[in-house]
Amino acid sequence: MKTAAIIGGGVIGGGWAARFLLNGWNVRVFDPDPEAERKITDVLDNARRSLPGLGNVALPAEGALSFHPTIAEAVAGASWVQESVPERLDLKQKVYGELQQHVARGAVIGSSTSGYKPSQLQEGFDNAAQIVVAHPFNPVYLMPLVEVVTTEANTPEVIDKAKAIITEIGMYPLHLKKEIDAHVADRFLEAVWREALWLVKDGIATTEEIDNAIRYGFGIRWAQMGLFETYRVAGGEAGMKHFLAQFGPCLTWPWTKLMDVPEYNDELVDLIAGQSDKQSGKYSIRELERIRDDNLVGMMRALGNTNWGAGALQNAHDKAREGAMGLASTMEDVADLSQPVLTLNRTVPLDWTDYNGHMTESRYLDAFAQSTDRMMAIIGCDADYIASGGSFFTAETHIRHIDEVHAGHPIQVRTRVIMAEGKKMHLWHEMYEGERLLATGEHMLLHVDLKTRRSAPPAPHLAANLTKFAEAHAALPAPEGLGRAIGAPR
Repeated sequence: MKTAAIIGGGVIGGGWAARFLLNGWNVRVFDPDPEAERKITDVLDNARRSLPGLGNVALPAEGALSFHPTIAEAVAGASWVQESVPERLDLKQKVYGELQQHVARGAVIGSSTSGYKPSQLQEGFDNAAQIVVAHPFNPVYLMPLVEVVTTEANTPEVIDKAKAIITEIGMYPLHLKKEIDAHVADRFLEAVWREALWLVKDGIATTEEIDNAIRYGFGIRWAQMGLFETYRVAGGEAGMKHFLAQFGPCLTWPWTKLMDVPEYNDELVDLIAGQSDKQSGKYSIRELERIRDDNLVGMMRALGNTNWGAGALQNAHDKAREGAMGLASTMEDVADLSQPVLTLNRTVPLDWTDYNGHMTESRYLDAFAQSTDRMMAIIGCDADYIASGGSFFTAETHIRHIDEVHAGHPIQVRTRVIMAEGKKMHLWHEMYEGERLLATGEHMLLHVDLKTRRSAPPAPHLAANLTKFAEAHAALPAPEGLGRAIGAPR
């Protein structure tokens, strides 16, 4: 088990702890706050509820979480140390002084700082090469971006290790090779924030109206394409040059007060806080966190369907974990042809449940369809084969709903090839939670020529692989319910 040390267990530190822990790392925490364990437990409750449903492959076994009275004990054996103490340079440098004495030389030390440059954190320390900025976004357990800011003091080995570990836990390392105050993303946020403060102060818009402008407008576009790609599309067929020619003159217009900051006083604080209370005060912070998490998971899963933006990143993370979760991609990955093949290993996401609180009927079929797709890929009917003009179409499906399935529960599907004759492929799926049988799915598929849209024999290598499974699985006892229509005697 790999070990991460978290120095500072607030909202961000707790998010880092959850991200590492749920991706199979042991996590050791130091925070002198007597409420630190409770606070991190609250963050973990949300993370355990939402993160497993983000991907389509099960997360590894959760690591061990422990709390320690000193920094020295917390960092023992850690290959990643994440500092998330308050934004005070003197406090951070005090922490780095202790880390210099106790952190293993091969470990990466990341700082969650949103404002300080890495050179400020490294100054005066013999182990400066280990220290990088690793600035995340809240909630850390769901949001994938990490700004990795380095200096010439960092070795290529440290930089590569930092990026590899961040990628391993399902996040995206945006490597900034030139440091600047507040890095990149927060500079955008600060620009929008300052403009928003003026709009509220001048009575142009309320806090709710500004939030609506973002979430119903450009915020959705930015979520999947960012800034420049969004504007490239806005330029039409002529692209970015046309957009710049059309809107470039606006740069000289008085559309912003970015160089002018409203006076920060009690009047401004009361105005904004009052509007915010009216806008969202009916919800507790825990309720808002869960609404936020549900929305983030839903948006990123939707982006995964088109393999775009944060969804594409999650798909790549799922793919990297398939082998560790026992999922095969090819015939060579199947350890024992004589046994049913593991074709699905995942957690039931939040949006798979219905008004009765359990998995809706269509999602049973969705899960079995995913298992069929994996079985097709294993025998050679993968994306390349389908692009060449051949595939399988489902001709008949029979699903038995045996027991309830709930959001957040782990499910596995194991698949048998009942018959492989000519154009036909007959599959049997069994869905389990642990040893509890949840459902079975029986599917008859026909191989089709995609050009003629008619049934046709599969390619020889595909037919041979399918036959290997059918012959090996024939020795297994016939599954209960095979070929049985509703109401027919057992």
